[in-house]
Order: sequence, then C-alpha cells, then structure tokens
Amino acid sequence: MIRKLIALVPPTDRRLLPRYLVSILLHCLGQAVAFLTLAPILGAVLRGDAAGAWPWIGVLAIAVALAGVTYYLQSMIGFRIGLDMMQHLQTRLGDHVTTLPLGWFTPATTGPLARTITGNVKDVMGVFAHLVMPVATGVLVPVLVAVGMLAVDWRVSLAMVVSAPLLWLVSRWANRLYGRADRAADAAAAEANNRVVEFAQTQTVLRAFGALDRGDVALAGALRAQRRANRRLVWATVPGTLVFALAVEAAFVVLVYVVLSLAFGGSLDAAAAIALFAIASRFVEPLTHAADMTNAVRGATNSAERITALLAEPSLPEPETDVAPGAPALRFDGVRFGYRPEQAVIEDVALEVPAGTTTALVGPSGSGKTTLLRLAARFFDVDAGRVLISGRDVRDYRAETLLAQVSVVFQDVYLFEGTILDNIRLGRPNASDAAVRAAAAVARVDEIVDRLPDGWDTQVGEGGTALSGGERQRVSIARAILKDAPIVLLDEATSALDPRNEAAIVRALRELTHGRTVVVVAHRLSTIRDADQIAFLEGGRVVELGDHERLLAAGGRYAAFWAEREHAVGWRLDAVAAGGPRR
Repeated sequence: MIRKLIALVPPTDRRLLPRYLVSILLHCLGQAVAFLTLAPILGAVLRGDAAGAWPWIGVLAIAVALAGVTYYLQSMIGFRIGLDMMQHLQTRLGDHVTTLPLGWFTPATTGPLARTITGNVKDVMGVFAHLVMPVATGVLVPVLVAVGMLAVDWRVSLAMVVSAPLLWLVSRWANRLYGRADRAADAAAAEANNRVVEFAQTQTVLRAFGALDRGDVALAGALRAQRRANRRLVWATVPGTLVFALAVEAAFVVLVYVVLSLAFGGSLDAAAAIALFAIASRFVEPLTHAADMTNAVRGATNSAERITALLAEPSLPEPETDVAPGAPALRFDGVRFGYRPEQAVIEDVALEVPAGTTTALVGPSGSGKTTLLRLAARFFDVDAGRVLISGRDVRDYRAETLLAQVSVVFQDVYLFEGTILDNIRLGRPNASDAAVRAAAAVARVDEIVDRLPDGWDTQVGEGGTALSGGERQRVSIARAILKDAPIVLLDEATSALDPRNEAAIVRALRELTHGRTVVVVAHRLSTIRDADQIAFLEGGRVVELGDHERLLAAGGRYAAFWAEREHAVGWRLDAVAAGGPRR
C-alpha cells in the first residue's frame, strides 16, 4: 500500500515526505516518552518523594511539547500533500483518459471512471491528511512503549511485545474480509450510477413506448444489488472491527494479569504496580484508536488500487518523433479491425482516396462504413494492415498533428453545456469571435441564433438539449468549417431532417468539403452520384469500387442498392382517412 500511495504523490511534493515522516516519528516518540514517564512520576509521588518526581515532570513537559509541535507540523504537511494530490491525480487521470482508445469507453468503464476520479481520489488524498498519523500513532507508540518498558520491568515489556504480532494477524484477517466486500460494493455502486443516468437519459424513449415500468425494473434491480453489496460490506466490516477490538481488550487484560501477578508475588511494590496499570491503559488506547481507523485505511487502499489500475490502462502509443504531413491523401492498406478481437468488423480493406477527391462509402448497415472513418482519425488502432495519410502510417503522427489534418462530422452530435459560440469554438479554441461567427454563418447557424431568446449567448444545455437534431448538426458542421482541416470525414445525416434543416446542412456541407479530401458515409442520392469514386461495403469488405456510371453498368450490388434507394425516394405518406403509403 505504501509504495502505491507514494507513487501517487505529486513529484513536487515528494520532497516533503521525509519531513512528514520525521514529524510523525518524533510525535510518536514524544507520546511514548510521556507515557513512560508516568511510572517514575507516580512511583515518586506515591512514595512521598516530591523532589524525585520533578526531574521526570520536566521530561514529561519536554515530551508533551515535542508531541504538540510535531503534530502541528505533520498536520500542515499532510494537508498540503493531500490537497496537491487531489488536484494532481484528477488532472493526471483526466489527461490519461484522453489518450485511451475509444474502444475502452463502454458502459462498464464509464461508471467506475467517474467514481474513480471523484470518490477514489478523495479517499486517497485523505490518507496523508487524516489517516497516516492516527495509524502510525496506533502502531508505533505501543511498540516504543513496549521497548521503553524494558527499563521499568522486562516481564511487562515481554507481555506487550508478544501481543503485537497477534494483533497484527487479526488486523490482516479483517483487511482481507473488508477488501473483497469493498470491491463488490464499488462495482455495484458503479452499475447503479450507470442505470440512474440511463433512466434519466432515456425518458423520451421509455415514455414514447409506454416502457417506464421496464426502466423502473432495470434501475430498481441495480439499486437492490447495490443495497445487497453494501449490506455484505457492513457484515464484512463488523466481524473484523469487533474481533480486533476484542483482541486489544484481551491484550490489556493480559497486561493487567501480569502486573497483578508480579505485585501479589512481591516482585513489584504498590507504587510501581499502579504506575504500570496507567502505562498499560495508555498502551492499548492508541491500538483502539487505530482499530477505529482500519475501515478507512482499507477503503483508501482499494481506492489507490483502482486509481493505479486506471493509470495502467494502455494508451494509444505516440511516436517519439513527429512527421510533417504532405498532400492530404488517404489510403487503407489491407486493414483489419474488430471492436472485439475475435470478431472483425473490417476485413482486408484496401482503398485509396486521392488528395482533393470525394469518396462515398455505401452499403448496408453494419458493413463497417463508420468504422473506417474512425480508423482514419485513429480513434482506434487497426488489428492488421495500415491507415496512411500523406503516405505515412497514422501511427507515425503525434495525435495533435494527425487531428489537425482531419475534421470529423458524425451523426451523433454532442454539444457541451455553454453558449453556441463556445461550442463552435471547439473547432479552433484560439479563434476570434469574428471567425467563429463567420463559420457559423456558412453553416447557417446564424439563422438559429436569430430565433433564440439570448442570441449568441443562449445556453444550449448539456448535450445541446435546447436545440433540435438538425440545429445541433449545423453547429457541428460550423465547428468543422472553423477547424479548416484538409481532410473531412463525414457521416452524412440528412435523411431524417426536415426540409429546412436539410437544405441548410447540404449548403454547409458543400462549403465544408470544397477543395478538400473527403470520405463520406453517404445517404443522399445526389451525394453518392456526385462522388469521384464509390466504395460499396458488405460484410466489412469493399466488394465494388468505381464511379456511379461504371458501377451502375456493372449491374452488381451497387446497382441493386441504387435501384432500391430510388424506389424508396418515390414513396410518400398521404394524410388520408384510410389506406397506406402511396406512390
């Protein structure tokens, strides 16, 4: 545990650790000396030797002063390390998460991620601020007292020393019980958090289909599982805490028995016996306090393990040296990829997109079209083959260089809580307001702003809930226009939009793609027909490649797809009292 915690301390604060530990050791020494001086002081007082007690009272005063000063020093250093540790870890974890492949982000990982960055980091920072001192005091003070007792009576000292390993074994057993239950409770809490978020985000779907009961069942099941896990955690905590407390009391009883035996046997006088009783009570007090802190220590240990495990998740590797991009050409060379290693989504794809041309990706759902776009932006690394930009493997570029060459517009648009200007500026954070508004005008976002109550300062809400789907898509295209990258990866999403939004988005897309290298997952027939080349994907492979006229003449899968699309476009729904769709 100690090694893991020290590894999580910010490098700038590690120089404070020696002073922190020395302060704790001196504090424990001061407490132990103060306890041990009770024997000569009480002995002298009970014998009526006041003069003999005063030197020991002086030692006691010095020991108390040492304990007080060092307690203040370790508190100040511990709080500084703890606060710096919280800020450093949250920043470090946030930076690390941004380097993980998108495949890592699943419902099973995003729930624990939030818990780790907030709750687990808070637990770990509390170790230096609150836990090390009482635990160290609970362990070191009894040990020092036991050693110091050699100068008073070696037999009592031996009884103290023998009880220490027994208490340590009991503590180890209790830690194992709690550790297993705490990990299970943490997993259940993460699942419950996921279900709560899911239940809130899917209210529209649940209500539309009258499935609120189903959502309630899933959420209730996760909450019940969390309650069971927490109940097991309590049952795992109680036996360990109870047994350890009983062991501490048993150690005290043994010490009392030893002292009484020596006193009744004539080996100790009454004054020494009374003094040893006082020391014995002070011997077990730190142990009892340490027992109260064991649950917090176990929880912090598990939190440190979770943080360490998250930091150990492999990032997408970065090259040591960067390369300068050339002409914005894109090539897939024998690419194979699967979100799960045993199931390939893309298999042996070879496709070349010359600079300044448009390639349309066409095919049935699940054929791998969007996956190819993600691989081009290196959201994932391929399992086999290469993805090349300007003739260089995308893995040869540093992330910032690669992403500067690529603008990505996907179907699923997420807007961050803030203004429309803030969301467009994500495309180029240092852009001026004038540049942002110019990009917004090209994407026809200014038409949206004119209808909003606060204009450009309107808050769009988390996820962009204040805007419609088409309006969010316009903001997303404005981001890409502002970024002005030479390669555009476009998952075209206009088929489900109203005519007004569709027309605005089509005009914006023409501006975005003009003079650039474009790979588009195409849905609109005009986009497909006007592409320089069309790649028809099926089963994760490019089964046909060519321009529109050539592929139609071939009479293959693309020709059949085109005929189906033309047939579908000719159909409409008429608002009539009876009957169905009409031609």
